[in-house]
Amino acid sequence: MIESRIVSKQRIADHGEVLTGHKEVTAMLDLVEHEAQRIDSRFLEPACGDGNFLAEVLARKLAVVERRYCKSQLEYERYAVLAVCSIYGIDILPDNVQRCRARLLGVFEETYRRVFKSKAREKCLDSVRHILGLNIVWGDALTLKTVSDKPTYIKFAEWSPINGSLLKRRDFCFRELLDRQSDRDLPLFSDLGDEVFVPTPEAEYPPVHFLELAHG
Repeated sequence: MIESRIVSKQRIADHGEVLTGHKEVTAMLDLVEHEAQRIDSRFLEPACGDGNFLAEVLARKLAVVERRYCKSQLEYERYAVLAVCSIYGIDILPDNVQRCRARLLGVFEETYRRVFKSKAREKCLDSVRHILGLNIVWGDALTLKTVSDKPTYIKFAEWSPINGSLLKRRDFCFRELLDRQSDRDLPLFSDLGDEVFVPTPEAEYPPVHFLELAHG
């Protein structure tokens, strides 16, 4: 995997930008190897840069998808898209956000076309572009707000599989999730106890077939 390590002195001075090298990324993910290989395990990088960390996470997840589901294109697509759904990033620099989205799409597309060649479907790639457009956010992880003329609190889309090929999207305010997790004695979405923390979504959308996300 090609990593990016080019950072100008001005960007370091202005934003403290330091890109994590592939060796360090690999070592960190090896510490949580089980989670990094679980297809639906969620990862958030609050200063994602152009995706050194997230690209490796996605590559590991897609390797698992390929081993398990390469004999069925629909099954592969379903679980590969679910792997993308589990990856989130924030960066304060807009060029990093664009490069990170493009890089993750490239990781997905390279594997997808290698496995299915001419049978690869543009609808599947369109769904991945749509998810990355929502999951990789131009924002400031310190203020928890987007970067724009009218900043708002960052929202993340949760993608839940329903009845096999359907995905249901629910949007949550990142600040609220962090504030409520000050109640850290309450597990998030746990079924292990009587009292749990179940956040309230700010918006919900009807279930859509995972190949129709960009058009649903």
